[in-house]
Amino acid sequence: MSKKKFNTSGGLVYSTDPDFKLPEENTDEEQTLEPAQQKLRIRLDTKQRAGKAVTLVEGFTGTGPDREELGKKLKSFCGTGGSVKDGGIIVQGDNRDKVLQWLLKNGYKQAKRV
Repeated sequence: MSKKKFNTSGGLVYSTDPDFKLPEENTDEEQTLEPAQQKLRIRLDTKQRAGKAVTLVEGFTGTGPDREELGKKLKSFCGTGGSVKDGGIIVQGDNRDKVLQWLLKNGYKQAKRV
């Protein structure tokens, strides 16, 4: 396969305007809220998972790496697998009580079980 370098200038090749500047990309990510301000919802989900139950944590407001870190801590505490997809944290099995206990212990005061 050939490796091609793609130009990020949006197809612009040359400009005769001396004051021209390329538009800056919007790289502003959401700031991660403090744990006490996070409104997390914990629920059991079995849809589209071949009948397997998973604990789904939704409502995390923050950057992707922070979400991944929280997911890793929750999975480690529960001793199960899981993933972080579509803005939600998935923990395998029915671990709603364990997840809620860990979140409340670590400062997530507005976490609730739905």
